[in-house]
Order: sequence, then structure tokens, then C-alpha cells
Amino acid sequence: MTAHLSQGPIAAIADARPGRLLEARPMRAYLLPGLRLPARAWWVRYSTTTAHGAPTEVTGTVLVPSTPYSDGPRPLVGYAVGTQGLANISAASWQFRRGLEYESLFLTRALRRGWAVAVSDYPGLGTPGSHPYVMGRALGPAVLDSMRAARQLPEAGLEPDGPLGIFGYSEGGCAAGWALQLQPGYAPDLPLDGGAVGSAPADLEGMFEHHDGGRFAFLLFYAVLGIDAAYPELDVLSLLNPVGRALAGILRRTHVVPGAALGIGGGMLLPTRSARYVRRSPLEVPEVLARLRENRLGAMAPVTPVLLAGGTKEQIVPFEQMTRLYRDWRALGVDATFLTMPNREHVGGAFSFAPRAFEFLGERFAEHSTVRERSA
Repeated sequence: MTAHLSQGPIAAIADARPGRLLEARPMRAYLLPGLRLPARAWWVRYSTTTAHGAPTEVTGTVLVPSTPYSDGPRPLVGYAVGTQGLANISAASWQFRRGLEYESLFLTRALRRGWAVAVSDYPGLGTPGSHPYVMGRALGPAVLDSMRAARQLPEAGLEPDGPLGIFGYSEGGCAAGWALQLQPGYAPDLPLDGGAVGSAPADLEGMFEHHDGGRFAFLLFYAVLGIDAAYPELDVLSLLNPVGRALAGILRRTHVVPGAALGIGGGMLLPTRSARYVRRSPLEVPEVLARLRENRLGAMAPVTPVLLAGGTKEQIVPFEQMTRLYRDWRALGVDATFLTMPNREHVGGAFSFAPRAFEFLGERFAEHSTVRERSA
């Protein structure tokens, strides 16, 4: 293929519009080690914006099924991956090349439907800097701009009037929800047909309170590191005591699997109350609390139909966070549907959510095609 012009380091993209494709390379993407995904794949580098709206760059993957699509223009899904970790090896594109990306189990369903998929690595994973974990104002633009970049890739063959959708679960649900909220103002050139948001940490202040002292308290360190990445001017790490800083330094270098093992296992030996690791609680700092509230989902209205879902046995993202998001969006006039997943905890919920979400998006894409045919 013809490589796209590389624009060099971040300083050189100050004038690049968000979503500009800066570089693309063909790659092999695997479902499992040695087992290829049923798609052609490209690693891409593209421009996007930070939580402050400043220009930056992110990498990602574009996947296009090898088989032709016969039902009109091929749909494109902006696929927001769930928690990957904070180390550079957590980048989805790095894991696709090695057959280690757990999201492959779900996005294969989209590929088998003939849909193209754009997967952002998110800021700070595979690119300089740290990952702004669950900071939706940083993640949402990266998802939207991955879709813009995918449509600029000639070899992908994506038509400008093809159906567009967004999918995300867990941290990906946060990213997807923010992409849906930001799209009308940030990316009006991406007229979305639908979105699917599962078990998203919608209220970060509530997440801090929910996990403090619990089995998954290590996620609070991930969140503090995410705040520090998105809003370095807050100097949030200075709120940690020496033990807290040491643990944060360790978790900063982890993929989610060893990170979870370390966090959960360590929680059996070490205190899980945040008070043992901080000089002052982040929730007691007005500037930090304000940023957390700025990143709460539900105050802005998506303009496309959305499926939301939560599991009644959720141990990571409280079920009530999703029902509140549903109520908030409905109050703003959003065409939202809620899927209750009975007796599903976080991991099990992912397996229940994906097929229903792709069915929902499929219905939306079919409606897009019908409207297109009538207007032709």
C-alpha cells in the first residue's frame, strides 16, 4: 500500500485538524496467537484532541472484512475497547498483532456481519504520555477521530455515506458514551446511526466512593493516574503518601491482567482503604472534584438512538450508574433503550451485551440503508 505522510512528533501536528490520518501501515491482526481475525488490518496514527482540547496524536487499528459487503455501503463501527491497562503493551494495536486482545472475542461479531471496525489505542497507549484512564473528555474524541481516520484510508474502501455506529463496554462504555455526547458539536461530519454503551463508569465521583475499601480498590489508583494524565496541572499524585506513590508507580507499568492480579491479590494482604495511601483525599480537593464532575456522563444529549445496558450483579460498575445515565439521557430527549442483564457481573455482562448491542446496531444500519434507498 501507499504509506500516508508521517507528520512527525506531536509538536508538528499543532495545525492538524482532528481526525486527520497521519500514517498507516498494513498489519496482521489475530484473534488468538496464530489465528488471524477475518479481516484486513492497518495500524494507523491520527490526530485528535486532549481533555483540554489541545492537539495530540493517537494510534489505533482499522479492520475491514476480507469479503465484499453487498447491502450498500459498508458500515463502520467505532469500537471503544474496555480497560486495557496503563503500560504501552496495553495498546490494542500491540495486542492485536499478538493475538492477545480480549476484545477480539466480541468485535469478531461485527467483522462477521461485514462491518469495518476502527479501534483507538486511546491517548498514552502506544504514544508518548500517560493514559487518561476513564477520563471521557479525552477518550471520546479519540474514538470519533479513529472513525474519521478510517474513512480517509483508501485501501479500506469506506464510502462517505456508509452507516456509522459506536460500541463500548466498561472503560469502552465510558469512551463510547462520551463519543456519542460529543459528536454533534465535535464531529458533525460523522452522522451516527446508533450507539451501544454497556456498564460504563458514568459517575467517577460515585466510582471512588463505591470502590474505596473494596476488592477492586486498585482501580482507584488507575483512576488517579488517569486524572494525572488528563489534567497534569492538578498535580494529583502529590496527594499520595510515599506508599501510595510507590503503588501507583507499579500499577502505571501494568497491563490490566497482571494489574488486576496484583491489585486483587495485594488487597488480601494490604489495606484497601484509600486513606492509607493519601495525604489528602482527591475528593476533598475542589479542583479535582470539579474535573471528575466534568467527566460525568449524562449532562449532554446524543442525537442518535442508544442502547444502554447494565448487569444486576455488577461488582465493578454499579447497576445504578447505568440506570441513572439512562434516566438522565431520557430526560434530555435521547432515544434511549435500556437492557437489564439479570444476574450478570462485569465479565459475564460483556458476553451478554455484545450480541444484543450488535443486533441493535444492525437494526439501525438497516434503517439507514432503507432511508438511503428511498432518497436515491
